[in-house]
Amino acid sequence: MRCLWADSQPVAMAFGAVREYAGQLARGRRGLRCPCRAFWHAGAVTTASETDRAEEFERHRPRMFGLAYRMLGSAEEAQDTVQDAYLRFRATEPGSLTHPGAWLAKAVTRLCLNRLTSARVRRERYVGPWLPEPVLTADGALGPLDSAQSRDSVSCALLVLLERLTPTERAVYVLREAFAYGYRDIGAVLGLEEAHCRQLYRRAAGRIAEPAPRFEPSQEVRRELVEAFVTASREGDLATLERLLAADVTWWSDGGGRVSAARRPVDGREKVLRFLVGVGERYLTGARFTVAEVNGAPGLVARLGDTVVASVSFEVRDGRVAVARAVMNPEKLGFLTGQLAAA
Repeated sequence: MRCLWADSQPVAMAFGAVREYAGQLARGRRGLRCPCRAFWHAGAVTTASETDRAEEFERHRPRMFGLAYRMLGSAEEAQDTVQDAYLRFRATEPGSLTHPGAWLAKAVTRLCLNRLTSARVRRERYVGPWLPEPVLTADGALGPLDSAQSRDSVSCALLVLLERLTPTERAVYVLREAFAYGYRDIGAVLGLEEAHCRQLYRRAAGRIAEPAPRFEPSQEVRRELVEAFVTASREGDLATLERLLAADVTWWSDGGGRVSAARRPVDGREKVLRFLVGVGERYLTGARFTVAEVNGAPGLVARLGDTVVASVSFEVRDGRVAVARAVMNPEKLGFLTGQLAAA
């Protein structure tokens, strides 16, 4: 057996479970399972069986984080959700789960549905455009992205569109498109009939449908364009920036009321250029601009010192930037900053 008192993470998680249990009792709930046994194992000693269960969970963690992130559009909330799922996983009897991966996917999905209800209210009150938290994906943080479909499933563009859906529609769409679940399996996760899941998927797909581009640029073409954009931004080369922007380009900014940012989309090449000049002079003087794979595609990352101050995702059409989405809200850049620090 191995002492784990020096390992703060299991102890902190167990304390959280006990606090939750006590709070539920105080609110009058009955028939709850006391987490004290899990607390003992987490805080005092860990058997070989407990170690095996922790290792089993870690094997599924990237997939569960990818599921939670696609559902929530928030890396921080996705982390919290996966941690909640881990507590529930530890509370099950050893050997009682025939398919731990399926059990965890169900637990994570239902936890996300609970979070989405309150998230929708917060986003309705959000200051300016809401954009998802950027995540570096080259290291597999959101699971393998080895196809165009898998990369699209974490793109900023799709995550914004998913905000149009109800929580249940979003769950059906994500499980079907990103994880290739059959309708029967989706029904088992959500407690719905198979036919109902088919209807929800058709409705969700219709609500987020947009005209497909005639030609989808390769990752190499995207990266070359973003690298040219970064170089021009770094050197203040407005003539090159103008050539890289489509005439009808749209620039979205998410400052969340924490930093000064456009609260409405900026449309048109000339207006976007003036906007970029203003932002650069006021907030990005001395910033370092680099190219990184963000949400499955090449993106721009701006840093002042070791802190990320902006992350920009691009949609490319006919060799030019057609849409740009810039996250500048510091509350949404903490996860990305942590990823870069750990790299």
